[in-house]
Amino acid sequence: MTTIQGPAIFLAQFISDQAPFNSLESICAWAKDLGFKGIQIPTTDPRFIDLQKAAESKTYADEIRGTVNAAGLEITELSTHLQGQLVAVHPTYDQLFDGFAPEAYRNNPQARQEWAVQQLKYAAQASQNLGLKAHVTFSGALLWPMVYPWPQRPAGLVDTAFTELARRWTPILNVFDEHGVDLCYEIHAGEDLHDGVTYEMFLDKVNQHPRACLLYDPSHFILQCLDYLEYIDIYHERIKMFHVKDAEFNPTGRQGVYGGYQNWVDRAGRFRSLGDGQVDFKAIFSKLAQYDFPGWAVLEWECALKHPEDGAREGAQFIRDHIIRVTDKAFDDFVSTASNSDFNNTLLGL
Repeated sequence: MTTIQGPAIFLAQFISDQAPFNSLESICAWAKDLGFKGIQIPTTDPRFIDLQKAAESKTYADEIRGTVNAAGLEITELSTHLQGQLVAVHPTYDQLFDGFAPEAYRNNPQARQEWAVQQLKYAAQASQNLGLKAHVTFSGALLWPMVYPWPQRPAGLVDTAFTELARRWTPILNVFDEHGVDLCYEIHAGEDLHDGVTYEMFLDKVNQHPRACLLYDPSHFILQCLDYLEYIDIYHERIKMFHVKDAEFNPTGRQGVYGGYQNWVDRAGRFRSLGDGQVDFKAIFSKLAQYDFPGWAVLEWECALKHPEDGAREGAQFIRDHIIRVTDKAFDDFVSTASNSDFNNTLLGL
């Protein structure tokens, strides 16, 4: 069995213009002081990593890794959540998602998509240059405005959308395969890949591509009322990344999973800091240990109530307390007997 690596932290929600969150060197020192062993790096802020340069220059990639290592940390993975979102955008969301792309590509969906696809390809090569084995992104969504079947969806609409989604992603998956990196989709509301059924539909369309893997984040399944433990049993062979994020779902007589258009703090389902929600992390860490999960336990802080720095400090200890150092022997080895075929036959009356 394999002991999960960690704790690590996803930097996206912490980056700002204020020290120590405004440079790679200073944020690494901050994370190390809190007890983290790894960082997961978003790729849209050149103060932390220039994605194209990391793809095209092994020397630059080594410099980035050297900065992180000098702080006593490892890079766990890179993230292209925002770029992945732009691989597939329904026209309803064009203006809202334009902010995810550089200004030069706004108001031009085709150019924006081409930029996003190239970003993913850079991410594959940059990950290889950094010695990483997995990468996280979003699938994007062509169907999300039709997630609830009212009015009735036209026959063939879902199949057409997933065929197109696969057409866009297959060349990207092939590039990740060429560079030996698993592309892990974060299964998430707002994406066409938002639960197990939609992931399986996508897998069928990409011919069960070996690099079409998963980031596991139970918080999104709490909000969908999905069995997040059985999910591990079903998909453990595809789970290559893990976001440790808590959530709670408290329905009332007035509000359920759709949230009534309320902001996060007033929703029935909301994300919480680790230990403040309803996720059974003891069971999750046990299952991941059982299935030899090969990666990192990475804190993603998203909480409607608690300050992020408190969430980070508490989260490092929370993850450390939940990582199971797996055993290298069976508990009843002390009464074991040596293998002896004659003795075994005698016991069986053979």
